[in-house]
Amino acid sequence: QVQLVESGGGLVQAGGSLRLSCAVSGRTISSYAMGWFRQAPGKERELVAGMSRSGGSTYYVDSVKGRFLISRDNAKNTVYLQMNSLKSEDTAVYYCAAENSLAIATRTSNYDYWGQGTQVTVSS
Repeated sequence: QVQLVESGGGLVQAGGSLRLSCAVSGRTISSYAMGWFRQAPGKERELVAGMSRSGGSTYYVDSVKGRFLISRDNAKNTVYLQMNSLKSEDTAVYYCAAENSLAIATRTSNYDYWGQGTQVTVSS
């Protein structure tokens, strides 16, 4: 059984940084394309950053380009989201997701496994 567990969320001031972690168990992360989504109150869940199965391709939504970085450590079976220069509009619950596919998908329906989410709150 594949499980994803996020950690690293919290309260941070605008301009600060956080690093989210997604520990995967049950299968190696190299089997999946991985994505970090977020959902703010009253808004749809959106893909923030993604990485292809090979790790050779990444995706970032325009609003986080240059500020967020997705990475993975195959030895630890963990995916990370480094978030810098945080803004109040980054406040949301952040979810890690795994897709049994080669490429990155932006739709939530494409993803097979989800974590429980971690809250990120950016105070202005």
